[in-house]
Amino acid sequence: MKTKLIAPSLLAADFGNLQRDIEMLNHSQADWIHVDVMDGRFVPNISFGFPMMKTVQQHTTKFVDVHLMIVEPEKYVEEFINQGADLVSVHYEACTHLHRTIHHIQDLGAKAGVVLNPSTPVLMLEDIIADVDLVLLMSVNPGFGGQKFIENTYKKIAETKDLILSNNSTALIEVDGGVNIDNAAKLFEAGADVLVAGNAVFSAENPERTIELMKI
Repeated sequence: MKTKLIAPSLLAADFGNLQRDIEMLNHSQADWIHVDVMDGRFVPNISFGFPMMKTVQQHTTKFVDVHLMIVEPEKYVEEFINQGADLVSVHYEACTHLHRTIHHIQDLGAKAGVVLNPSTPVLMLEDIIADVDLVLLMSVNPGFGGQKFIENTYKKIAETKDLILSNNSTALIEVDGGVNIDNAAKLFEAGADVLVAGNAVFSAENPERTIELMKI
């Protein structure tokens, strides 16, 4: 996979015009579509599930990146893959049997990612880093869009990159939360491969141009 990817988050899209927003992303330089699934238990918010995935699957031409912010994600990964997920990421904090879940996702034909909350240290991934396709670093506390970027994320990107290299892993580094035009270039320079952007894209006067600028 190439790096310097932009993954607009549908959490910030206009749900009343979701097909329109997905088609806009299809025509943009966005690389992935990011789908945030929240259950109101693991995080203090509820977003969407399989009906939303069906709409995404029907209309997108992009790689579909699903982020499960839910308890017991292992119960649902197969259905999300059946509904069109190309990559499924699960939280380290939510998986009792992380190794099993990661390999289950991969056995079903999708890429597998592991997510770290802001307070979870990167070293917790030492025993799984060689198995995953992606590490998603939360740069806000998960559950809501539009939060302020946590500056310690730059340090965690560097630590994650070191862990990847020292274990001969091919995992990509994704960053989610508070990403915008002002910090995109710095995040890529720090070692991030994929940036998730929600409000920065969908609240922009020209979302397609905003995506383009983030990739420069």
